Amino acid sequence: MEPTNNMTLDQVQQQVDVWIKNHGVRYFNELTNMAILTEEVGELARIMARRYGEQSEKESDKNKDLGDEMADVLWVLICLANQTGINLTDAFQKNMDKKTQRDGQRHKQNPKL
Repeated sequence: MEPTNNMTLDQVQQQVDVWIKNHGVRYFNELTNMAILTEEVGELARIMARRYGEQSEKESDKNKDLGDEMADVLWVLICLANQTGINLTDAFQKNMDKKTQRDGQRHKQNPKL
């Protein structure tokens, strides 16, 4: 499957699965992938804290690609979804429905915002 700018989540999940089978031999186990996800989120957090937060950015971090770091997080999350049988399109839509029902007016009524 060739990457495009208009891929669905289903297509992205399928592309990751094909890549794993063709290049990665197999998925790491779920707990290993959870640890990797945590590591990748930490790398993203480091860049965000230094580039957009109050910490100064280290020279070694200045050339880090924020989009690439986000894609690393997404990659591992997709691996976890694939290996646990989660359809991210369905899960995302259910989550959006939940947020809309629960929080549809909450943020508009928040004087802090």
